[in-house]
Amino acid sequence: MEKLLKFLGFLLIGGGALLLFLIYGPIIKEEVSYQERKITLSRSEDNGTRGVKKEVTPVSEDFGLMIERLGINVQVFADTDANNPKEYLPILLKGVAHAKGSVFPGQEGNVFIFAHSSNAPLSISRYNAVFYLIDKLESGDGVDIFYQGSKYKYEVTEKVIATPDMVAPYVKEHATGKSLTLQTCYPAGTALKRLLVIAKEID
Repeated sequence: MEKLLKFLGFLLIGGGALLLFLIYGPIIKEEVSYQERKITLSRSEDNGTRGVKKEVTPVSEDFGLMIERLGINVQVFADTDANNPKEYLPILLKGVAHAKGSVFPGQEGNVFIFAHSSNAPLSISRYNAVFYLIDKLESGDGVDIFYQGSKYKYEVTEKVIATPDMVAPYVKEHATGKSLTLQTCYPAGTALKRLLVIAKEID
Protein backbone atom coordinates (compact mmCIF):
# COMPACT_ATOMS: atom_id res chain seq x y z
CA MET A 1 0.00 0.00 0.00
CA GLU A 2 2.81 2.36 0.90
CA LYS A 3 4.56 1.69 -2.42
CA LEU A 4 1.32 2.35 -4.28
CA LEU A 5 0.85 5.67 -2.51
CA LYS A 6 4.43 6.68 -3.33
CA PHE A 7 3.91 5.73 -6.95
CA LEU A 8 0.69 7.75 -7.12
CA GLY A 9 2.48 10.69 -5.51
CA PHE A 10 5.29 10.60 -8.08
CA LEU A 11 2.71 10.23 -10.84
CA LEU A 12 0.79 13.29 -9.66
CA ILE A 13 3.95 15.38 -9.32
CA GLY A 14 5.22 14.29 -12.72
CA GLY A 15 1.84 14.89 -14.32
CA GLY A 16 1.61 18.34 -12.75
CA ALA A 17 5.09 19.28 -13.98
CA LEU A 18 4.24 18.06 -17.49
CA LEU A 19 0.99 20.03 -17.48
CA LEU A 20 2.80 23.22 -16.43
CA PHE A 21 5.34 22.69 -19.20
CA LEU A 22 2.60 22.20 -21.81
CA ILE A 23 0.78 25.32 -20.61
CA TYR A 24 3.70 27.72 -20.27
CA GLY A 25 6.29 26.08 -22.52
CA PRO A 26 5.56 28.34 -25.54
CA ILE A 27 5.90 31.48 -23.40
CA ILE A 28 9.13 30.25 -21.80
CA LYS A 29 10.53 29.40 -25.23
CA GLU A 30 9.84 32.91 -26.54
CA GLU A 31 11.33 34.50 -23.43
CA VAL A 32 14.52 32.43 -23.78
CA SER A 33 14.77 33.35 -27.48
CA TYR A 34 14.32 37.02 -26.60
CA GLN A 35 17.07 36.90 -23.98
CA GLU A 36 19.38 35.14 -26.46
CA ARG A 37 18.76 37.90 -29.01
CA LYS A 38 19.62 40.52 -26.39
CA ILE A 39 22.90 38.76 -25.61
CA THR A 40 23.75 38.47 -29.31
CA LEU A 41 23.04 42.17 -29.84
CA SER A 42 25.15 43.10 -26.82
CA ARG A 43 28.07 41.03 -28.12
CA SER A 44 27.80 42.56 -31.58
CA GLU A 45 27.92 46.02 -30.01
CA ASP A 46 31.03 45.05 -28.05
CA ASN A 47 32.65 43.76 -31.25
CA GLY A 48 31.63 46.79 -33.25
CA THR A 49 29.52 44.72 -35.66
CA ARG A 50 26.06 45.98 -34.72
CA GLY A 51 25.58 47.56 -38.14
CA VAL A 52 25.98 44.19 -39.88
CA LYS A 53 22.45 42.80 -40.18
CA LYS A 54 21.21 39.58 -41.64
CA GLU A 55 18.40 40.22 -44.10
CA VAL A 56 15.16 38.65 -42.89
CA THR A 57 12.46 37.77 -45.41
CA PRO A 58 8.88 38.35 -44.22
CA VAL A 59 6.73 35.26 -43.88
CA SER A 60 4.14 37.01 -46.03
CA GLU A 61 4.46 40.10 -48.22
CA ASP A 62 0.73 39.87 -48.92
CA PHE A 63 -0.01 40.57 -45.25
CA GLY A 64 2.74 40.04 -42.69
CA LEU A 65 4.03 41.49 -39.44
CA MET A 66 7.68 41.80 -38.41
CA ILE A 67 9.12 43.19 -35.19
CA GLU A 68 12.89 42.89 -35.44
CA ARG A 69 13.61 43.58 -31.78
CA LEU A 70 11.42 40.67 -30.68
CA GLY A 71 12.19 38.30 -33.55
CA ILE A 72 8.52 38.28 -34.57
CA ASN A 73 7.78 37.34 -38.18
CA VAL A 74 4.21 36.09 -38.72
CA GLN A 75 1.43 36.05 -41.25
CA VAL A 76 -1.59 38.29 -40.65
CA PHE A 77 -5.06 37.01 -41.59
CA ALA A 78 -7.35 39.81 -42.75
CA ASP A 79 -10.92 40.71 -41.80
CA THR A 80 -11.22 38.44 -38.78
CA ASP A 81 -14.22 38.89 -36.50
CA ALA A 82 -12.69 39.58 -33.06
CA ASN A 83 -16.05 38.85 -31.42
CA ASN A 84 -16.43 35.37 -32.90
CA PRO A 85 -14.18 32.73 -31.25
CA LYS A 86 -15.26 30.11 -33.81
CA GLU A 87 -13.74 32.32 -36.50
CA TYR A 88 -10.60 33.65 -34.82
CA LEU A 89 -9.45 30.65 -32.76
CA PRO A 90 -8.51 28.47 -35.79
CA ILE A 91 -6.80 31.47 -37.41
CA LEU A 92 -4.64 32.15 -34.38
CA LEU A 93 -3.17 28.66 -34.64
CA LYS A 94 -1.57 29.77 -37.93
CA GLY A 95 -0.67 33.41 -37.33
CA VAL A 96 -2.20 36.61 -36.00
CA ALA A 97 -5.43 38.34 -37.00
CA HIS A 98 -6.44 41.69 -38.46
CA ALA A 99 -9.72 42.82 -36.89
CA LYS A 100 -12.69 43.20 -39.19
CA GLY A 101 -13.77 46.84 -39.22
CA SER A 102 -10.28 48.27 -38.85
CA VAL A 103 -8.44 49.73 -41.85
CA PHE A 104 -5.64 48.19 -43.89
CA PRO A 105 -2.03 49.44 -43.95
CA GLY A 106 -1.61 52.66 -45.94
CA GLN A 107 -5.17 53.84 -45.26
CA GLU A 108 -6.27 56.61 -42.91
CA GLY A 109 -7.30 55.18 -39.57
CA ASN A 110 -6.21 52.37 -37.28
CA VAL A 111 -4.88 48.93 -38.30
CA PHE A 112 -5.85 46.55 -35.47
CA ILE A 113 -3.98 43.23 -35.16
CA PHE A 114 -4.62 40.77 -32.35
CA ALA A 115 -3.73 37.41 -30.86
CA HIS A 116 -6.00 37.11 -27.86
CA SER A 117 -7.40 33.59 -27.86
CA SER A 118 -6.11 32.72 -24.41
CA ASN A 119 -9.31 32.40 -22.41
CA ALA A 120 -7.55 29.64 -20.45
CA PRO A 121 -3.89 28.68 -20.00
CA LEU A 122 -4.26 25.50 -22.04
CA SER A 123 -5.26 27.53 -25.11
CA ILE A 124 -1.84 29.14 -25.40
CA SER A 125 -0.35 28.46 -28.81
CA ARG A 126 3.00 29.25 -30.38
CA TYR A 127 1.65 32.35 -32.14
CA ASN A 128 -0.15 33.69 -29.09
CA ALA A 129 3.05 33.20 -27.11
CA VAL A 130 4.90 35.25 -29.72
CA PHE A 131 2.53 38.15 -29.11
CA TYR A 132 3.08 37.98 -25.36
CA LEU A 133 6.50 39.50 -26.04
CA ILE A 134 4.93 42.77 -27.21
CA ASP A 135 4.87 43.96 -23.60
CA LYS A 136 8.63 44.45 -24.02
CA LEU A 137 8.16 47.08 -26.73
CA GLU A 138 8.93 50.66 -25.74
CA SER A 139 8.29 54.08 -27.26
CA GLY A 140 10.36 54.48 -30.41
CA ASP A 141 10.59 50.76 -31.23
CA GLY A 142 9.83 49.83 -34.82
CA VAL A 143 7.10 47.58 -36.21
CA ASP A 144 6.95 46.64 -39.91
CA ILE A 145 3.79 45.64 -41.73
CA PHE A 146 3.89 44.12 -45.21
CA TYR A 147 0.70 44.46 -47.21
CA GLN A 148 0.10 43.64 -50.88
CA GLY A 149 3.81 43.84 -51.65
CA SER A 150 4.42 47.17 -49.87
CA LYS A 151 6.19 47.77 -46.57
CA TYR A 152 4.76 50.11 -43.93
CA LYS A 153 6.87 51.24 -41.00
CA TYR A 154 5.41 52.12 -37.61
CA GLU A 155 6.90 53.51 -34.41
CA VAL A 156 5.56 52.59 -30.97
CA THR A 157 4.11 55.54 -29.07
CA GLU A 158 2.40 54.01 -26.03
CA LYS A 159 1.15 50.92 -24.22
CA VAL A 160 -2.26 50.59 -22.58
CA ILE A 161 -3.64 47.91 -20.25
CA ALA A 162 -7.42 47.81 -20.62
CA THR A 163 -10.40 45.72 -19.63
CA PRO A 164 -12.05 43.79 -22.49
CA ASP A 165 -14.98 46.23 -22.68
CA MET A 166 -12.60 49.14 -23.29
CA VAL A 167 -11.03 47.66 -26.46
CA ALA A 168 -13.75 48.26 -29.09
CA PRO A 169 -13.00 52.00 -29.61
CA TYR A 170 -9.39 51.15 -30.46
CA VAL A 171 -10.46 49.04 -33.42
CA LYS A 172 -11.87 51.94 -35.43
CA GLU A 173 -11.64 55.20 -33.55
CA HIS A 174 -8.30 55.25 -31.75
CA ALA A 175 -6.60 58.13 -33.53
CA THR A 176 -6.58 60.38 -36.53
CA GLY A 177 -3.95 59.75 -39.19
CA LYS A 178 -2.45 56.31 -39.76
CA SER A 179 -1.95 54.16 -36.68
CA LEU A 180 -1.45 50.54 -35.63
CA THR A 181 -2.68 48.73 -32.53
CA LEU A 182 -1.36 45.32 -31.45
CA GLN A 183 -3.38 43.43 -28.84
CA THR A 184 -2.84 40.38 -26.67
CA CYS A 185 -4.27 39.06 -23.43
CA TYR A 186 -2.79 40.22 -20.13
CA PRO A 187 -1.37 38.78 -17.90
CA ALA A 188 -0.01 35.90 -19.96
CA GLY A 189 -2.22 32.83 -19.92
CA THR A 190 -5.36 34.68 -18.81
CA ALA A 191 -8.12 36.71 -20.43
CA LEU A 192 -8.53 39.14 -17.54
CA LYS A 193 -7.30 42.23 -19.38
CA ARG A 194 -5.88 43.33 -22.71
CA LEU A 195 -2.47 44.77 -23.48
CA LEU A 196 -2.55 47.26 -26.36
CA VAL A 197 0.62 48.49 -28.05
CA ILE A 198 -0.09 51.58 -30.12
CA ALA A 199 2.13 52.85 -32.93
CA LYS A 200 2.02 55.52 -35.62
CA GLU A 201 3.00 55.16 -39.26
CA ILE A 202 6.26 56.86 -40.20
CA ASP A 203 7.84 57.63 -43.57
